Amino acid sequence: MRNQQNYQAVQQKRSKRIGTNMSKQLRQKYTHRSIRVVTGDTVKVVRGEYKGIEGKVTKIIIDKSSVAIEGIKKEKLKGGKFDVLIHSSNVIITSLNTDDKWRVRILENKDKPAVKPEPAVKPEPAVKPEPAVKPEPAVKPKTVAKPKTVAKPKTVAKPKTVAKPKTVAKEVHK
Repeated sequence: MRNQQNYQAVQQKRSKRIGTNMSKQLRQKYTHRSIRVVTGDTVKVVRGEYKGIEGKVTKIIIDKSSVAIEGIKKEKLKGGKFDVLIHSSNVIITSLNTDDKWRVRILENKDKPAVKPEPAVKPEPAVKPEPAVKPEPAVKPKTVAKPKTVAKPKTVAKPKTVAKPKTVAKEVHK
């Protein structure tokens, strides 16, 4: 994906790109390799300064494709703490937030629930007796063909007139 396409993409498209790999156990269970990160998922950092730390996702920043993880904070010089953002490609999901039933259904490859049950046996329609007399179709009057028009002879192009120079008449004032 080109950088320009990433930065100018609609917010919905950008949020779909914040995906990350799943742990080996989740891959075997759901037969998916990666999925979008959602707040509440438990992730483990696999690269960088915080490698090996595991925690829940508290915040997702779409613009930076990063996540804030519970338990990973830095101190400011004047005191106070702030969340450290870790790029989503540097983490793996170890357990999923299953609050969203739609997400779970997609992972388990289940079809949509049936809205209307189909009847087991369809009743056969009763045989209708044919009418004794069939009405004859109405005869349409034939349209009269228009007479063909005779082609007009082409007119000969007129010779172009040459522009005459304008003469300026001088008026004499008395």
